[in-house]
Amino acid sequence: MTVKLLFDFGLFVLIWMTQLIVYPSFTQFDPVDLQKWHSSYTLRISILVMPLMVGQLVVHIHQLSRDYSLIPSVALVCILLAWVNTFLYAVPLHNQIASGVDISIAAEKLVSVNAWRTWCWSFVFFIDVFLLLKK
Repeated sequence: MTVKLLFDFGLFVLIWMTQLIVYPSFTQFDPVDLQKWHSSYTLRISILVMPLMVGQLVVHIHQLSRDYSLIPSVALVCILLAWVNTFLYAVPLHNQIASGVDISIAAEKLVSVNAWRTWCWSFVFFIDVFLLLKK
């Protein structure tokens, strides 16, 4: 439970910082300045996010393979929804910013697209807390 809680808490904190601070700040940049800074940002944030996402997925799948139950299954579904949102919606918007196409529009859309990941990863973390308190 400890490793799973660490991954889930890490993504919980990271996604809320992204939702409340990082992506809203994108809308305050001059589009040209955002495009210049964006490549540095995406590389650095990927170094943090990808190990957390992969670790979380692996730990949750491992847990379910050992002890299947409904609540952890719901958590895994939320994690998978966050992955779908990331790679089908958020990554293309980041690519749009990187390519210089409608940068301001993409920056604004990131806030609403990211809200889905924020709720998914928050729910996963709260499931962990619920299961921990239940013991």
